Amino acid sequence: MSSAALLAARRFAPKSAARSLSSTVQVGGNGGAIWSHFTTAPDTPKGFTLRTAWDEQKNPTGATTILEQWEAGSEEPPHSHPGDDATIVIEGKMAVQFFTKDAAGKLVKDGTPLILTAGQTGYIAANRIHDAKYIEKCKLVYVHSGGFGFHGH
Repeated sequence: MSSAALLAARRFAPKSAARSLSSTVQVGGNGGAIWSHFTTAPDTPKGFTLRTAWDEQKNPTGATTILEQWEAGSEEPPHSHPGDDATIVIEGKMAVQFFTKDAAGKLVKDGTPLILTAGQTGYIAANRIHDAKYIEKCKLVYVHSGGFGFHGH
């Protein structure tokens, strides 16, 4: 593994779930109500809908929690977030590519893309430049420390 790939793995370490989703015990339903009432948000990529629970006025120091759905083939351009985040893959398969900037400010790939599948969690440090590609239709639980921010690069 290259030093760049090793660095990327340290900053975005997928954690396998203790058991596979196929063995998850379901109590009182299939979670269908959780995955309803999604909406689009301004200035977000095509194929993305969300349902959010964070309230800036009532809980400004809390965490932003978003239930996300992404269509297969959709993607996010290189970007960063102001706080650490965790993405839990409920269904589907996604790829995350990390980037650094060279002396001229041009984006340079940092390692190979990391693949996350159902039952895995990925963690990204604040301000770490990355993109995301949704290989299969995905359902995700996204948790961001503090208020959510999306900074394109």
